[in-house]
Amino acid sequence: MPIRPPKGFIDETDPRVAQIGHPAPPWLVNYADLMTELVCFFVILYALSAALNKNMQQAKSDIDKMMKKGQMAGSVAIDKDGLKITIEEQGKASFFGTGDAEPTREIDDKMAKIVPVLRKLAADHEILVEGHTDGQPIHNAYFDSNWELSTARATSVARLLIEKYGLPADHMGAVGYGDTRPIAPNDNDADRAKNRRVVIFVKSGMAPKRPDFSKSPPASGAPPPAGAAPAGTAPAASAPAPSGPAPEPVPVPGPADSAYPPEPAAAGTAGGG
Repeated sequence: MPIRPPKGFIDETDPRVAQIGHPAPPWLVNYADLMTELVCFFVILYALSAALNKNMQQAKSDIDKMMKKGQMAGSVAIDKDGLKITIEEQGKASFFGTGDAEPTREIDDKMAKIVPVLRKLAADHEILVEGHTDGQPIHNAYFDSNWELSTARATSVARLLIEKYGLPADHMGAVGYGDTRPIAPNDNDADRAKNRRVVIFVKSGMAPKRPDFSKSPPASGAPPPAGAAPAGTAPAASAPAPSGPAPEPVPVPGPADSAYPPEPAAAGTAGGG
C-alpha cells in the first residue's frame, strides 16, 4: 500500500516527479538553466557595482581631466573593488625626501586638487591610502626597510587629508606595500620615480556605520554614578511621616547653657559695655 503524501505534496506516482534512477523531467532542464543564468547575472552586477556608481564615474571623469591637463601624473581606473587613483611624481619634484616620510609641498598640492572629489566620496565610502617605494634598499635611524617607509608615507598622506582638508577619520586608512608592487623596472631614475607613488583607493562598498559609544551605558566593573544604588539592591523605602501634631522644636543651647564654662576675662580688661 503506497504511503499517502502529506497535504500540499505531490504524489510520488505523479509523472512530474522523477523516480530514483530515472531521468529528470524535461521542465527541470529549463529550470536549472534559468537558475544558472540568474547566478551569472548577479555575479556580473556585483563585478560592475563600482562601475555603475554615478559618483565614482563622475570622480573618475574629473581626475581624468586633471591628468589630461597636466595637473598631475598617473592614472585612474574603476574595477569591481572600487576607484583607484594613482599619483606619480613629475619631473624632479618629489613627494617625500630621500628616506623620509614627511610630505613635501608637491604632494600637498596634488592632494589639494583631488580633495573636492574625495570629499564627495568619503561621506559614503572608505578611502585607503597606499604607499609604494622604489627598489632601492633603505636602512637608517628611522626606517629599517621600505616596508616601514612606505607605511609611514601612507600614514602621513592620510593625516594630511584628515587634519588639513577635513576628510572623516573614521572612513580613512593607510597601508604600505614597500617595493613589492612595482609598475615599472627599477633600473633607471624615471622608472623608479613611477614606483615611488601614492594610490588613493576608494572602496566600492558602502562604509559601515560605526557604533556611537558616547551614549552607551557604563561598562561592567565601572563605578556607579554618585548617589546611585548598587546593582542588585532595591532602593531604600522612605520612612512614613509621623501622625499627630508636629513635635516642638528643641531649643539650641546658648553660651550660658554650654557644657563648658566661659573662659575668664583677661586681666586688666573691663567686663562691661
